[in-house]
Amino acid sequence: MFLNLFYELRQAKVPVSLNEYLTLLEAMVARVPQYDADDFYYLARATLVKDERNLDKFDRVFAQVFKGLEKPEGQEGVTAEIPEEWLRALGERFLTEEEKKQVEALGGWEKLMETLRQRLEEQKERHEGGSKWIGTRGTSPFGAYGYNPEGIRIGQDRSRHRRAVKVWDKREFKDLDDSVEIGTRNIKVALRRLRRFARQGAATELDLDDTIRSTAHQGGMLDLKMVPERHNTVKVLLLLDVGGSMDDHVRVCEELFSAVRSEFKHLEHYYFHNCPYEGLWRDNARRWQEQIPTWDVLHTYPSDYKLVIVGDASMSPYEIAYAGGAVEHWNEEPGHVWMSRLLDQFPHAAWLNPVPEAHWRYTQSVQMLEKLMGGRMFPLTLDGLDRAMGELNR
Repeated sequence: MFLNLFYELRQAKVPVSLNEYLTLLEAMVARVPQYDADDFYYLARATLVKDERNLDKFDRVFAQVFKGLEKPEGQEGVTAEIPEEWLRALGERFLTEEEKKQVEALGGWEKLMETLRQRLEEQKERHEGGSKWIGTRGTSPFGAYGYNPEGIRIGQDRSRHRRAVKVWDKREFKDLDDSVEIGTRNIKVALRRLRRFARQGAATELDLDDTIRSTAHQGGMLDLKMVPERHNTVKVLLLLDVGGSMDDHVRVCEELFSAVRSEFKHLEHYYFHNCPYEGLWRDNARRWQEQIPTWDVLHTYPSDYKLVIVGDASMSPYEIAYAGGAVEHWNEEPGHVWMSRLLDQFPHAAWLNPVPEAHWRYTQSVQMLEKLMGGRMFPLTLDGLDRAMGELNR
């Protein structure tokens, strides 16, 4: 049975060596797993897998080889407490794809906002399951836990269908962690293409070639020559989209953020949500109290900064095209105006998108921002990073 596991792993392109297999057998003879299936699984994984990229392959092979090897259920039955939010979710409205196609949008930004104003004036009581009033579990454009192809979300803890064009709730976002352990060095390697070294400051580094040359000229008398240390002089302005649909991409964004922090000495970063508007912030916990005017950012950093924007660009098209279209506040100017100002100030710019490139054509807002970027949108993959760094080096 163990030999079969070894052969199947090799067949699945997991680089397992004979020494690792013998180590596993020695551990089994020493009764390290103590006849426990879970302990054996973790022992085998720790012994036979050297690279975390092969963990998924190992799990599939392990399940195939030891199919049915599971911890037996107790005879007394299974007891567990069901979380309250699970019970509340049972009341949500779930529609089939055919039913969703029958639900029509109101027909545009102006119509949606005008209708909401009328509903707020007319509605006097709670509603549930309807198609008109502000309520829950319905197909109305206004409310929570229902479905509408284009509506305003009110009183719902998180997104479900990602169709809301505005959110009438105060949401809290978390800062990205810049101390995340990078799973692979490839991200850093790709970022290193964006480097421009120069020697600045005090002479603190030994210049070996000049020391040898000068010592020879002095007839063998040691003559030390020092030079300033080489530093990467590239300056990076990093804008990070957080919250909403970006919650699906937190891990890869944290890895990128951590790598950028370690690679670039001259780095400034700010957060935004969906699209940059008149305000940016550094601390998500205080984003409403300590916003920094985007005009201040434009006037603070010179045009030699490289602008890198990270976001999935997935939002309502109104957020880019309309004043007031921002999902969480009333913006006096549309998103495309602020994007144009950023690109005018920072001509060397790139947008990194964690959504697979093949999916971009299915989202109108992604296509709009890609056009605004002049085609300088790249997938947040190693190949995309390499292309983006090449673009920024021009």
